[in-house]
Amino acid sequence: MARLSKRVYNQTIYMKSILVQIDEGTYHALNQVAPPKSRRRAQFIRNAVRKAIREAEYARMRRAYGATPDSESEADTWANPEDYRR
Repeated sequence: MARLSKRVYNQTIYMKSILVQIDEGTYHALNQVAPPKSRRRAQFIRNAVRKAIREAEYARMRRAYGATPDSESEADTWANPEDYRR
C-alpha cells in the first residue's frame, strides 16, 4: 500500500467531507477568487464557512445581550481600572 503524505493522512483522519451544490453564478464567482487549479479552493471554502459560523454566533450573542442587558449595578464602567500585575 502506498504511503499517504502527512497532509492527506491528516485530512483523511480529521476532516469530514460534505457535498454542496451551488448555482452557476456562485460557481463562476468562486472560480474567480479561488481557481480549482490553484488548490486553494477547499481552504477558501473552509474559511468562508468558519467566518459565517462566527458571525452567526456573534449575532446570537448580540441578540441575547439585547434581550437581557446588564443592569446598571452589574455593569462595569471602567472608570477606575485596576492596575495590571503579573
